[in-house]
Formats: sequence, structure tokens, C-alpha cells
Amino acid sequence: MKFGIVVFPGSNCDRDCFWATSNILGHPSEFIWHGDDRDLSSFDILILPGGFSYGDYLRPGAIAALSPLMERVRGFAGSGGLVLGICNGFHVLLEMGLLPGAMLPNRNLKFICRDVNIRVENASTPFTSKLAEGQVISLPIAHGLGNYYLDQQELKVLNREKRIVLRYCDEEGNIVDEANHNGSVENIAGVINPAGNVFGLMPHPERAMEALVGPQREDGRAFFASMLDVFKERGVLDAGKET
Repeated sequence: MKFGIVVFPGSNCDRDCFWATSNILGHPSEFIWHGDDRDLSSFDILILPGGFSYGDYLRPGAIAALSPLMERVRGFAGSGGLVLGICNGFHVLLEMGLLPGAMLPNRNLKFICRDVNIRVENASTPFTSKLAEGQVISLPIAHGLGNYYLDQQELKVLNREKRIVLRYCDEEGNIVDEANHNGSVENIAGVINPAGNVFGLMPHPERAMEALVGPQREDGRAFFASMLDVFKERGVLDAGKET
């Protein structure tokens, strides 16, 4: 069971992801430089971390999506491998066309860094099986361009196929505009691809892994535990092991 964490020039959450997967979960993890054209078959899960890849020039994720490794990532995803894109990693997945939509600047045109409430819309994905549909969790966000947008036709498809996985909400789980911190269409915070193995979200679960850093700061563990469950079912991991 091995995690691969893709590193771009300007990535700044790669170390957080490595700490979460290696030190907290206790699984082998390796940084993968974006410029490497290498075989990814030794990895079970790939993570595209947050940060400012290539300084967000042109637009976030646009240049990173053209990196040599990305065709390998595309092939990994095409073969059913789990790919998690967090914040800037979500941008990269959008630019690659592995997920639908685009990101606009936050509607207040300011960088937002705070804990937010998130409602789980689909708990049947490989990334959310440890959560419950309708459950409200707390995760940090930190972005200037997190205003998720897609046209009405695509939005209907996402809703019909239950591919909207997370939405911004208030403490009671109500999907209200006041809780929509960046202006995303229908308060969307995370979406999944049709095959269910590529997931992008703007909040940072890797920064919510330990109670040591504050109350409700373990909510992010459920996403990683859900992914590990996939491999327990396949017999790759000991089913009795918590992480």
C-alpha cells in the first residue's frame, strides 16, 4: 500500500500530505517530481497537493497540467487508480479534463484562509465511505481562486449522477449562501469523475488529521481511511488495521 505525492514547482502542501500518509497513517509514501516520466504502477494512490504550482501563472493548474508526469497520471486514473486532487491539485485535474468545470476568483476577490463547514453529499465513493450522507464536518480552506463554476447542463449531469461529493454549509448542514465562502455554484466544494476514482476538493483534509492542532481537527482522517478501505476490501491491507 503506497502513496505517491506529485510535487510541482510552487507546491506547498506536499509535506503536509506526506506527513498525513506516512507519519500519521503509517504507509509508505514517496514524492514524485512532476518532470519525471516514470512508471506509476508501484503506487496505489496518487495525491496532487495544494500550493501555487508554477506560481499560478496563466491560471492555477494550467501549466502543471502540461507537466511530463501528467500523461502518466492520466493513464493511472484511466486504469482505475485512485487520484486525489486537493486545492491546487483540484485545479490541475480540472485543467487536465479529468474533472469537469473551472475555477474563478473568490467572489470577494480576497484570499480566504479559515475553517469551514462541509456537508457530505455522497458517502458511497472510495474517498467518503467512512462518512455519512448529510454529515457535517469541519475542514480548513486556503485559496484565492476557489469559486467553482460549470454550466447548467453539466451541473444537471453532476446532480443526476451524484457526483457532487461535498458542499459548503452552515453548522446545521443547511446549504445557504452565507456559508458559500468563495461563491461556488450550488456551494460545491468537491466533485468526482464518472468512474468514481478521481476526486477533487478545495478544502484541505491533510491539514485536519490530528486533534493536536485544534478541536475537530481529525475530520480529514475519514477521507484517507475511506481510501484505505478500498485496499482492505481487495485484501491488500489487513482488515483489522484501523488506518
